[in-house]
Amino acid sequence: MKMNYRQDAENAKGREPNKEIDSLAYGVIGAAIEVHKVLGPGFLESVYHQALKLEFQMRGIPHRYKPHIAIEYKGYQVGEGELDFLVADMLIVELKTVAQLAPVHHAQVIAYLKATNNSLGLLINFNVPVLKEGIKRIILSN
Repeated sequence: MKMNYRQDAENAKGREPNKEIDSLAYGVIGAAIEVHKVLGPGFLESVYHQALKLEFQMRGIPHRYKPHIAIEYKGYQVGEGELDFLVADMLIVELKTVAQLAPVHHAQVIAYLKATNNSLGLLINFNVPVLKEGIKRIILSN
């Protein structure tokens, strides 16, 4: 089974996120836009982590910050990964502060989706003039 990402929800097949996950994603994007509106681009990634964590708390968005996940190979744990945020145990949120998102950033979110058996991740780059340009919705599909 080949796994790849799709940014366009209309073209995704297989594990399309349900309305609950879409609603969570909408809330996360709203929180991220607020953080970007207040702080703007240019800070270290850790600053956006802390600001988004606070914004999630203020908005009542259930999340875990920096949760560790097991990485398995053929049924054996071979390592451990660390997510930036896991929202409501079903939505992965990965933050970046880079000049431009690279394929490796997408691959990282795909790997996290596979490892957690989740279907939707948000890749958010805060180093952009308008945050809408830095948000990528990544759907794990078959």
